[in-house]
Amino acid sequence: MTQKTRERGRPREFDADAALDRAIEVFWRNGYEGASLGELTAAMGINRPSLYAAYGNKEELFRRAVTRYAEIDMAYARAALAQPTAYEVIETFLRTNADALTRADRPAGCLSIQGGIASGNDDGQISQFLAGRRLAGEQALADRLASAVRTGDLPAGTDPAALARYVMTVSEGNAVHAAAGVDRASLHATVDIALKAVPR
Repeated sequence: MTQKTRERGRPREFDADAALDRAIEVFWRNGYEGASLGELTAAMGINRPSLYAAYGNKEELFRRAVTRYAEIDMAYARAALAQPTAYEVIETFLRTNADALTRADRPAGCLSIQGGIASGNDDGQISQFLAGRRLAGEQALADRLASAVRTGDLPAGTDPAALARYVMTVSEGNAVHAAAGVDRASLHATVDIALKAVPR
């Protein structure tokens, strides 16, 4: 076997995490449905066989991209839950979320929102997957707020699930507006108003 034959048969080596980060960008900008395999492989610097070998099919690649996005780009959400008071939890989450939605080095908006737009050829599986991820985040926030009610940090009678849903609605609304070009200062102005509804 010649050296050239060995090189042709050898799988191309690449940094799987770096390639996944580039796939995140494509999915973020185009959504799951709008991201073609050609765009994905070009951005990731690999061919289709390498993509399938490393990540499985397009759906599995997307699921892995969302998981990595949650671990890295949404680390601020986990940090917010560690704040000492419920008000600080909510304010920190909404403020850092507004900043994340308008980062200069990332597409505007949120992968979890943008990724599911116009996905209609997969029996709703991608939309359901993304909705499930968002609901898990909402539940984590509700659990933290429920703890605040038990300790008296939030007034008795506060509905932690409804409050968490309210916070996530503000966050998701800001994500839609950020993707449409609304600037960071305007998103923070929305947060200013939203925080007035948080019981203290």
